[in-house]
Amino acid sequence: MTSNPAEPSPSPAVEIRRSRRRKQTVSAYREGERTVVLLPAGMRRADEQRWVDEMLRRLAAKDARARRSDADLLRRARTLSTRYFDGTAQPAGVRWVDNQNGRWGSCTPGDRTIRLSRRLDGMPDWVVDYVLVHELAHLMEAAHNDRFWALVRRYPRTERAMGYLEGITAAWASSDARDADRPVAGEVDAGAEP
Repeated sequence: MTSNPAEPSPSPAVEIRRSRRRKQTVSAYREGERTVVLLPAGMRRADEQRWVDEMLRRLAAKDARARRSDADLLRRARTLSTRYFDGTAQPAGVRWVDNQNGRWGSCTPGDRTIRLSRRLDGMPDWVVDYVLVHELAHLMEAAHNDRFWALVRRYPRTERAMGYLEGITAAWASSDARDADRPVAGEVDAGAEP
């Protein structure tokens, strides 16, 4: 985006991307430290700042609702352990990490710690629960063998959550390959009017 003194310019942490494929919808998502706002290519420049402000407001409201702390994750993991594993899979710690882009979660059985990719934050609770159950099962069985999968499948939404995550992964890979507007878990979408 080029800057013109006559046009309002968004914060440096905001990137505006216009798309010819996008006709009426406006959406926004977080990409690292930056917020990306997707606009139709045909949107009037006069409407741009109003939409940027509106989408930033909506993302902030979504973030406030969705943000789970590390302590929240640990409590949730312990609840899931009690429900599905009779409390035998007790993690010492569970935390969000920003450096896991190739997987949704990881577990170190030796010190009983679980890490979840920050990319999960904002996804439906049942999806995050599945990843927690998956990692809790690793506290009892390190390998992805039949015993491990039998433990994981105690969670009733396992297949659905796996499909959801496969869909997200495929959508990201597909949009990255075409350099298109990518759907993101933290995305906020709007119609034609704020």
